[in-house]
Amino acid sequence: MDPIKKALWCIESRFASELSLDEIAEVSGVSRFHLSRAFGVATGRSVMRYVRERRLSEAARQLADGAPDILQVALDWGYGSHEAFTRAFREQFGLTPEELRSRRDLSSLALVEPLSMHAANRTPLAEPRIVTNKPMLIAGFNGHFSVDNTQGIPLLWQRIAPHFGHIPGQKGFIAYGASYNCDDAGAFDYIAGAEVSSFSDLPDEFARLSVPEQLCAVFEHSGHITGIQQTFEAIWRDWLPKSGREPAMGVTLELMDERFDGATGNGVVEIWVPLKG
Repeated sequence: MDPIKKALWCIESRFASELSLDEIAEVSGVSRFHLSRAFGVATGRSVMRYVRERRLSEAARQLADGAPDILQVALDWGYGSHEAFTRAFREQFGLTPEELRSRRDLSSLALVEPLSMHAANRTPLAEPRIVTNKPMLIAGFNGHFSVDNTQGIPLLWQRIAPHFGHIPGQKGFIAYGASYNCDDAGAFDYIAGAEVSSFSDLPDEFARLSVPEQLCAVFEHSGHITGIQQTFEAIWRDWLPKSGREPAMGVTLELMDERFDGATGNGVVEIWVPLKG
């Protein structure tokens, strides 16, 4: 069973009680970092956000059934006060627990149902190269994102496109996308840019990233760029657990050279995933 299925089983069987990311990762058989990345890539949300949304959805069902004591519902689903529960409930559903109990109607609410634990379609994945990348400097445009909010990443590529080939100190014509500063909640920074020889002549508008030497598994995504998410999912869900390798909290690179056509979005993109030695 892959780590995502194990995590879902753990959450669905225990989310009514105290449950931490450490416990879910232990049941899943992978590290917190691995689980956070794999779950985010596969589901588009962080592990603990899914736990929170499932708890609030079940609380909503109780309230729509006329639960007499809202504080008790809050306590049952892990909230220490009426205020904290109301704040989280309104944030997810756009109304208060009291309003839902008065309406007795769930039809307008986007409840979060259990995610399927059945096998998903597998993306064929060739065995990667294991290499040590050289240290490098990347200049471009960056932003802060999360697994459930990546809509701004294509805009970074649109911003860098007119500068590509004219960035001060640019080395070659390979485009790099880099994910870094990843955390257990599924947040990360992303930069779209090119390798440069130095940051000294860069205008202030450019973001800067120093990529250290790191051991990496290098995968190839072939086809249209819109399918790259499925390749990432296969890496984190399938290849890493089966390989016996552990991911490192380094910089994940997407490399686009002459094999990729930026005009059509078709071609080959290399994905460099940092590994522990």
